[in-house]
Amino acid sequence: MKRVVFAVAVLALGFAASTSARADFAVVRFETGHCQIWWDSADNPWGSGWTKIVMGLPDFTAASIALDNAIALRVCP
Repeated sequence: MKRVVFAVAVLALGFAASTSARADFAVVRFETGHCQIWWDSADNPWGSGWTKIVMGLPDFTAASIALDNAIALRVCP
């Protein structure tokens, strides 16, 4: 019985370790006009004077493209 419990514990630990980390990105515009890629779109910058202009981007490359588009559209100077 101890071996079965140990095997189940090892399998549970293996499944927990094998799940991929979820990271989603956002593009944040501060009231100064400066825009920045934010690492976690669920997390907010401190204080006030900021706006998330794009949220839920799957990776840094997509966030970089969104930031470049915001600069091209003059949302971010």
